Parts: sequence; C-alpha cells; structure tokens
Amino acid sequence: MRPNRLRELWASGKPAVNCWISLPGLLGAEMLAHQGWDSLTVDLQHGQNDFTSMCALFAAISTTDTVPLMRVTWNTPGDVMRALDAGAYGVICPNVDTPEDCARFVGACQYPPDGYRSYGPKRGLLYGGPDYVQHANDTILKIIQIESAVALKNVDAIAAIKGLDMLYIGPSDLGLALGREARQNQTDPVVMEAVDKILAAAKRAGRFAGMHCTSAEYALQMIEKGFDFVTVISDEGLLARGAAIRAQIPR
Repeated sequence: MRPNRLRELWASGKPAVNCWISLPGLLGAEMLAHQGWDSLTVDLQHGQNDFTSMCALFAAISTTDTVPLMRVTWNTPGDVMRALDAGAYGVICPNVDTPEDCARFVGACQYPPDGYRSYGPKRGLLYGGPDYVQHANDTILKIIQIESAVALKNVDAIAAIKGLDMLYIGPSDLGLALGREARQNQTDPVVMEAVDKILAAAKRAGRFAGMHCTSAEYALQMIEKGFDFVTVISDEGLLARGAAIRAQIPR
C-alpha cells in the first residue's frame, strides 16, 4: 500500500504542515498540491465542496505525493466510509464529545476485526494499491476534533480510544464553548489553558496533536509548543489576501 507521508514525517521527528481546501476547483487544488504542502484537507463541513467535487479534488491532489485528507460534516459512519472509499488517507471528524462518539468514528474507519468499515474501496484501491485492504487500518489517519466543553472534560478518555491517531483543535468553536471569542490564532488565556490541556492529553495517550491556524507565524508557535500537525492557511485565506494587495494601489 502507498505509505502515508504524514506518518513518515512524524516517525522522523518532523511536524506536518497542512493547507485547508474550502472551495471546489480542480486547478486550484492541483496548484496547491504542487506548492509543497505535506497534506491538503478538503472540508465538507463548512466548505463549499460535496462528495462529487471532493473525489475530483482528490484526483487533482494525487498528481503529487501530497496526502489527501478530508473533514466530514458530522460523525456519520456512512459518510466516513464513503470518504475513505474515495481515497482519503485521513478523516477529520468534528464535534466528538465522548469516548463513545470517538469509538463510533474510529470503528467506521477500520475494517474488521478492528472496526466495522464495509468493503468497497473503489478509488482507495487505485490510490493506495492492490494491498490496500490489508494495510488500510494502520495507514489511514483517524483524527477527531476537540471543540466543546464536554469534549474538554472527557479529553483523556477520548484520547485513550484504541485506533485513534490525533486530537485536532478547532479554536473558534472551543472559544465559543468556553464563553470566549470565536477566533483563529487564539491567545485568550482561558482558551490557551484548554489548548494546553488537550495537547497534554494527546501526548499522555501517545496520540498526535493538531491545531487549526491561519498564519505561518502562529503555526510556528504551535509547532514550538509541541503540535505535530498544523493547518497554516486555507484557499479562502489566500484569496482574501487579494484585498490587501488591491489596497496598495491608489485610485
């Protein structure tokens, strides 16, 4: 099976840098894939993609060795399995609040006897190789988001679920859940205390830790803090920078 480059990076002691894809468009995804990102995440929760466009974006990303990841809309096993069948090498699941939520998600990502994923990896076989089924359980990344007060309370029990790979922090929702501001690149001391708690729980359980960022400067701070995986920017964020460039030209 094609190796998961993110796992290879972590095995060598290096962090992984990720770019977020919210917008459909093959050329844009292919251009991002050729920029040197370790992974690209196609977002189906808050992005404008659907399953069909996600499959096309995966094909564009596959013109390089960039790892294709995706975020599902919710913890729905059928959607998780379908994304994996399409060739996702990792799935991010939002709003996982309890160990039971986490076990349901992880089980959907794994073939028996480790889980209950149904067989039918149409594009997974094309992308991963003919021995995909034999190695998928150990290659695919199972990533859950900690972004609520309930999840924060249960973080150690969630991190202990067998087969889970990463705790990923959604800072905006986590801020809201703690009665603070919904914002990226958090500096609020209440939210950062929670961030430190999640990071520590991941390390205690032997899991990877990920943080959603929107700048290289903040992402570097999170890497220095100990995060293994950082989202640095999104396609929407890159486009939004056009306004600052436009403002430099007087009329």
